[in-house]
Amino acid sequence: MSRITLGALLIAVGLGGPAAAEQPIVISSNWGQVTAELATNSAAKALVQMLPLTIEMDDHLRQEKTGNLPSPLPAASRQRDFSAGTLGLWSSGDFVIYYRDGQVPQPGIVVLGKVTGDVSIFDRPGSVTVKIELAK
Repeated sequence: MSRITLGALLIAVGLGGPAAAEQPIVISSNWGQVTAELATNSAAKALVQMLPLTIEMDDHLRQEKTGNLPSPLPAASRQRDFSAGTLGLWSSGDFVIYYRDGQVPQPGIVVLGKVTGDVSIFDRPGSVTVKIELAK
């Protein structure tokens, strides 16, 4: 494979994935603070337009915190698997922070981004209020 072809392939792969960083954000609560990098999809871009926002989140299935966004986000491609630290969108207005690895049923989740800090701060029962804002 020529260097030009290999370089073009590496650029195409690097620019096309949903995990490519669009915008860094900070998620904070009384339990601590984490940073995250948002995906490059229409839902993540719409989320940025809502920031800053505060969401009351509840524990669900001892694997995630879920909360309602003030308005729905646009549709984007979905997947069933997630890992600890994945930020997701279940329905168009259900924001999710996964603190364990797992899989969801069809139709899957829209991946909004990935926490780069220690997401285990959310691994406890009960509700938590989080503030989501752009990183400075």
